[in-house]
Amino acid sequence: MKLVLLGYMGCGKSTIGKQLASQLRLRFMDLDDYIEDKEQESIKNIFENKGEIYFRKIEASYLIDLLNDNLYDIISVGGGTPCFGENLEIININSTSVYLKASIPTLYERLKTEQNTRPLIKTIGLEKLEEFIGKHLFERGFFYNRAQKTMTVDNKSIEEIVTEIKIYLSLNTQWQHRF
Repeated sequence: MKLVLLGYMGCGKSTIGKQLASQLRLRFMDLDDYIEDKEQESIKNIFENKGEIYFRKIEASYLIDLLNDNLYDIISVGGGTPCFGENLEIININSTSVYLKASIPTLYERLKTEQNTRPLIKTIGLEKLEEFIGKHLFERGFFYNRAQKTMTVDNKSIEEIVTEIKIYLSLNTQWQHRF
């Protein structure tokens, strides 16, 4: 069984995934890192040079690869991954999905210094960023809220979130053999 962490960019999927994997002695992979390795190109460059449609196609393909691969136990996916094609259904069928839910102010504070490294918000000015996050989060919320578990991350430390996920997994019959 695999764990897939999903949520909006900046909610902490990769950070939480790495910490959780370390504590549980499991293997972690960030889908974006996996794509960059396989494509030998940054996500930013893939978006710029080949476009979002190309990116979403390969993203879906690599997601399936990771879910079928026994190398990784915990996977974090991009903020848009569950919102395209059949990705969310595939995630929910093949893993335990956890939505790391962050509020608009939390996401704004985390993302305002990362605009240059995030293709979807690169061209949005700081003055419009919070409004963009709110609209985008509203659009994607339908998908995020279909995860098997939602965990709010606002005002919590990495350790607190990791502990909450560990407790959730320990109560999940598919994960109990790991504890």
